[in-house]
Amino acid sequence: MPIYQKAVEAGIFDSSEVALLGRVFDRLKEEHQSRQRREALASRVIANYQAGIRDEDELVSVSKLPLGR
Repeated sequence: MPIYQKAVEAGIFDSSEVALLGRVFDRLKEEHQSRQRREALASRVIANYQAGIRDEDELVSVSKLPLGR
């Protein structure tokens, strides 16, 4: 799953953080998304988390938007 690979690449997260990132990713991914789109989504979720967004629902909401918006 792209979110776990991206989490490992981005830095050290504890198991509860990886679980949160995984839940957010699962809520946002689409069934027939390309690998590139899923990787971009995983990167967006992690970037928003690293920017300080820790609330799961808020993380879902902001991760629907492209980075930098």
